[in-house]
Amino acid sequence: MRYWLTTAAVSLAASPALAASGPFFSLRNSNFVVLIAFLLFIGVLLFFKVPSMIAGLLDKRADTIRAELDEARALREEAQTVLASFERKQAEVAEQAERIVAQAKEESKLAAEQAKVDLEKSIARRLAGADEQIASAEAAAVRSVRDRAVQVAVAAAGDVIAKQMGAAEANKLIDSAIDEAGVKLH
Repeated sequence: MRYWLTTAAVSLAASPALAASGPFFSLRNSNFVVLIAFLLFIGVLLFFKVPSMIAGLLDKRADTIRAELDEARALREEAQTVLASFERKQAEVAEQAERIVAQAKEESKLAAEQAKVDLEKSIARRLAGADEQIASAEAAAVRSVRDRAVQVAVAAAGDVIAKQMGAAEANKLIDSAIDEAGVKLH
């Protein structure tokens, strides 16, 4: 307030054309009237305890802001707790995923080894079956060749015997074969 009065006095002294006519403490001086009105306004504000109301409102607002800050801190701490919990769970899930992958790799190795063993056994069985089929085919071929050789030999022997044997000898052989067949049947 002193500053204003000093500024007003300096401005009046500096520019005499703008100065009010007459003495400063006169009601005709507009500067003095404005000063009194201002002091009355300040007095009314103090009488109705406006500064204490404003201070109370500011204190209430400060308390509200403080409560909001406390709530924000609590929410932040809770969020950090939840974040830490999620990070732990993520680490656990990542570790579990690594274990699952490692286990799957191990199981795939074992399955591949088992499949290899099964394949080798299957190949061995097929080779054994093929060897048996080859041996069977060889035996059948040998039998076929022997049977054919016997048939050729019998046919050749029959031709030779037929050329060398006469009718009397053939009748004797037929009779002896009939007698021999009769003995074997009875």
